[in-house]
Amino acid sequence: MKAYLISITLLLSLSACGHKAEEQKEKAQAVSFAPPAVKPDDEALEKTPVMQDIAIAEPSGNSTSPSQVRDTTKKIIKSGTIQFEVSNINAARKKILQSLKKYGGYVDEDNQTTNSDINRKEYNLKVSIPAKYFDSLLDSVSASADKIDTKNITVSDVTTRYIDMKTRLDNKKILENRYLELLKKGTKISDLMEIENKLTEIRSDIESAQGQLNYLNKQIAYSSLDITFYTKATTQNIDDQFTNKFKTSISTGWTFSKNLFFGIISIWPILLIAGIVYFMLKSWRKRVKKTE
Repeated sequence: MKAYLISITLLLSLSACGHKAEEQKEKAQAVSFAPPAVKPDDEALEKTPVMQDIAIAEPSGNSTSPSQVRDTTKKIIKSGTIQFEVSNINAARKKILQSLKKYGGYVDEDNQTTNSDINRKEYNLKVSIPAKYFDSLLDSVSASADKIDTKNITVSDVTTRYIDMKTRLDNKKILENRYLELLKKGTKISDLMEIENKLTEIRSDIESAQGQLNYLNKQIAYSSLDITFYTKATTQNIDDQFTNKFKTSISTGWTFSKNLFFGIISIWPILLIAGIVYFMLKSWRKRVKKTE
């Protein structure tokens, strides 16, 4: 009987220890997984429906909606420069402008330079041409040359840059529409003002991004070509130039002599008075010397 009582006592002790261990374990779990305390201000802000919408409105990164269709066409910017000598500069210029008109291009800059010392005339044309006709125009221009000095072509792949700019712009437009929807839901003045400020900022970003994308589209659609062509002076031209300079020098000297002669005549009253004064002084000095 005594042994039986001892066994029951041991079982009750073990049961009590196990129950305490489970309670301590549950308390530890409750402490570990307790949610963080919410500040009164944050709690009030979270309860505002419009502010909850604002928090989830803005798309992150360069994400795109399923409805967006991404243009993956390769985007290329092509440009070139060419310099060459021609025998008839006016005929070459006329031919280049005709080819440019034929391919739907236009002139951005048209500059003419003349160096009279070496009798050299030079034209510089900066033109824009639809990208698909760039090679055709370059071939036509090259055919006008007597001797090509330089020809350079640059090709830049801007596909990644284009996609990035387009995606950012599309995301900004989506964000603008979301804020416009929130503007209809808002009732508090503070919320409405915050949404209006956000819309102003987003629209400014859209305008800037759209301008950059438009400029990039123009560079892709129209290639640029810088054309310089000139004529050199021939031996006959150099001889003619010396003769012309000699004739010009004689003419200039004769003109100067005539102007000097007529200039002196035009001041004859002053010269006459000066002569009279000179002779009077000379006569007075002679009389003074005789008196002494």
